[in-house]
Amino acid sequence: MKKSAIFVCNNCGYSSLKWLGRCPECGEYNTFLKEEEIRIPRKESYRDFDEIKKSSLTDIKTQKEERLITGIKEVDRVFGGGIMKGSLTLIAGEPGVGKSTIALVIADRIASSGRKVYYFAAEESDTQIKLRADRLNIKAKELFIIVTTCIEKITEIIEKEKPSLAIIDSIQSVYKEEIGSIAGSITQVRESCAQLLYTSKRTDIPVIIIGHVTKEGIIAGPKVLEHMVDTVMYFEAEKHYLFKILRAKKNRFGSIDEIGIFEMTGNGINEVISPSKIFLDDIKDKKIGSSIVTVIEGTRPLLLELQALTARRNFGIPQRTVTGIDYNRFLLILAILEKKLKLHFENLDIFINVVGGLKIYDTSVDLGIILSLYSSIKNIPLDQKLVSIGEVGLDGEIRPVKFMEQRINEVERMGFKRCLVSERVNIKTRLELIKLDNIDKVAKEIF
Repeated sequence: MKKSAIFVCNNCGYSSLKWLGRCPECGEYNTFLKEEEIRIPRKESYRDFDEIKKSSLTDIKTQKEERLITGIKEVDRVFGGGIMKGSLTLIAGEPGVGKSTIALVIADRIASSGRKVYYFAAEESDTQIKLRADRLNIKAKELFIIVTTCIEKITEIIEKEKPSLAIIDSIQSVYKEEIGSIAGSITQVRESCAQLLYTSKRTDIPVIIIGHVTKEGIIAGPKVLEHMVDTVMYFEAEKHYLFKILRAKKNRFGSIDEIGIFEMTGNGINEVISPSKIFLDDIKDKKIGSSIVTVIEGTRPLLLELQALTARRNFGIPQRTVTGIDYNRFLLILAILEKKLKLHFENLDIFINVVGGLKIYDTSVDLGIILSLYSSIKNIPLDQKLVSIGEVGLDGEIRPVKFMEQRINEVERMGFKRCLVSERVNIKTRLELIKLDNIDKVAKEIF
């Protein structure tokens, strides 16, 4: 084994024989750190598979996908129907968001079905994990806690014991003995992940690794870490909100559009089966500046409450505070309202908020923003049994959006009576559909 000093970009993993002020790969400044490059002789390399085969693509026989069902619907949805066997998954998130907690819950559900799960703890003692397990009411006998930071020992145990699932918490805390740098360094993270990848593929055992994120919100370590794994998931939470979201950023075995929604309770993290009901809890019959909209997350329609508040400002520059929707889209809608409905915002503070802390990128909420702003400016209560679905063009035209049938079915399922849509929508439903072609008719028909 040979060692030589190299410099590695802490942002993207680009390596150089000399220190560079600016990375030629990602363009960031002052990101190069000195590392020891480890050159492992071929006969010792863990990357070599036992047998190299050459096959024509047409001759390769495929088998039915084997997935490990966790029993947690929100988790299985994000994974694409369960954890694929032989896959390597990275779950990342900010400190304290609950990465270890949700990993422990997944391990418990699988172990409770009689399958063996190994949880390798590199940051906590077994006593600390036991305290968390007691709080979560986790008592599965097939869930085993192993406290170690050596990646060679971890892979050796996985290959010998062959559990149904292995969880490593975390990838920044384990180390490879033959590498001289400290745990968490670029070389250690990259090589440790590579050895776990090889082990999972060779044994067909799914492995989940927990990863940290930096203050910029990106996964700590080299960017190549995200390229190596099969699935990258972020466990996110909005501050001051109880809801947590598991979102796939990369998934070789499923969609990246699905999300799993969880709720923080005194007993830990619980999945939210009906998010629309949670987000619309205790809603009143009529509210000023509040409208109900629909969004599509993956294949799931959600109903959310969108609020707007306008207040007159007699001096200074008016504020524009937007939470949960795209700011540029909001400015575009303001311009459409001024042009088509002759509303004036030059001396008004405007605040927009999506209840529940979710971020919306769906243009179907354009109508909801218009209704909320109009209601707030005119101080007219808006019927909360009315749901608006539609994109608004620059000329004020109301257009239909994708997945209209799924959205309307969710509106009907949640007990709403009326729905404001484009006149081009032709769907059979028991709802009262209010069809308009332009927003200049909204005031007369709705208010």
